[in-house]
Amino acid sequence: MMSLASLTNSVKKCQTSDCLFFAIALVCLLPFISSPVALILGFSLASLGFVPTQFNLGALTKKLLSYSIIGLGFGIHLDQAIEASKQGLGLIIASIFFTLIIGNLLTRLLHIEQKTGHLIASGTAICGGSAIAAVAPAINAKDEQTSLALATVFILNSVALFVFPAIGHLLDMSQHAFGTWAAIAIHDTSSVVGAAGAYGDEALRTATTLKLARALWIIPVAFLSSLMFKGDSKKIGVPFFIVFYCVAILFAHWVPNLQPVYDQIFFVSKRVLVVCLFLIGSGITVNRLRASGLQPLLLGILLWLSIGLGSLTYIQLF
Repeated sequence: MMSLASLTNSVKKCQTSDCLFFAIALVCLLPFISSPVALILGFSLASLGFVPTQFNLGALTKKLLSYSIIGLGFGIHLDQAIEASKQGLGLIIASIFFTLIIGNLLTRLLHIEQKTGHLIASGTAICGGSAIAAVAPAINAKDEQTSLALATVFILNSVALFVFPAIGHLLDMSQHAFGTWAAIAIHDTSSVVGAAGAYGDEALRTATTLKLARALWIIPVAFLSSLMFKGDSKKIGVPFFIVFYCVAILFAHWVPNLQPVYDQIFFVSKRVLVVCLFLIGSGITVNRLRASGLQPLLLGILLWLSIGLGSLTYIQLF
């Protein structure tokens, strides 16, 4: 039986680690903490065992991410959003179906369980974890299949935060070009806006607009997936933050005299997004990385290279 002194020390240690965790989370609100740094800080605390277990950080991250994306809508100009969507619509549609088709072929070639492969392809094609979460119940995927797909996409999202801005600067890509590439080639919305935000405000606006236009394809892809696997299409999830993001854009367009307020909301939303990436990083563990396995990770990498290099070539040439 644990002694009273040991129990007291354990409680103090827990309180200290919790305070450290939330203190660093607050520090991530400061302008000098970038998205990749926040991710590393989260991963470091997870590796050291300083992540609180009594809180549902996953649910908190999901809510904060939704709120931050809605807030970013106040910094999007409607005319620019329409123009960006028009320019990128063809590329969005082509990239989604290209990824799903290649994903199906590679799944068979690598002898990966079909539903797992389809979930990874769906996450790569649309918007990472959100797409996987929507498609999984539609095809009656098992928990281990969903977790494996999420872990695979999660690893690649983490890499994207560091690799994409570096490649963009190396190739001297314009803000608009990089934003378009990030929206097409990076999985999760959080990593898209994180990488684009690190590149510049114009890249962030372009990437956010195109990424959320791409995310709207969750519904038809989940429905088609349910038909392919004879799942239950009634279980398709709807990402409502996309609707509120559009409402924010429209409100800012119709009430332009509050522009200084919108600028502040946009700035705060960007910082909250960095905190989200810190929280996401705190969910990365060595065991989770190992559980992703080699073949599903290989599938994710091959799909990522295909869509990344393909879209980059198209953007640079056209």
